[in-house]
Amino acid sequence: MTFTTEENTRKAVEQFRSFDADTQLGLLWYGYLDIKENLTPVNQDSAQQTAKALFDKIQAMSKEEQLQAQRDIVSGNSSDISSAYVALSSSGKLDVWLRLAQAMESGSVIQVPSDYELPSKTNEFTNSIKGLDFEQRVNFMRSVVVEMGANS
Repeated sequence: MTFTTEENTRKAVEQFRSFDADTQLGLLWYGYLDIKENLTPVNQDSAQQTAKALFDKIQAMSKEEQLQAQRDIVSGNSSDISSAYVALSSSGKLDVWLRLAQAMESGSVIQVPSDYELPSKTNEFTNSIKGLDFEQRVNFMRSVVVEMGANS
């Protein structure tokens, strides 16, 4: 299920999916930083509860396991976390990533290294994202996270 309806957003989703897992994680992080001031999450209680339960499992892991869990979700690798992620509603999936980003910001989940720089191959992509309005950016984020998780 993809939420993109606009051609520029659809192209951005396709381009995002062409990047490796760590680059996708970096892009999600910077995407969060870009839109966080304007986010007003309004999820159903059930979506929030299931997202929080999965987030809590990830947060309880070691930093290395947290990173691997995120990589598994992004890559669609089969794992308990990735499989649980697939079972979430689209709002729940978005909520997990929002919680992860907020926890990264506070330091309770493994953070993007302070010296991390996105690969130069992402420059065109990031410029295209900067050209989207806020709603298109949110639509883009929702579209990419909904498709993630274990493929089996």
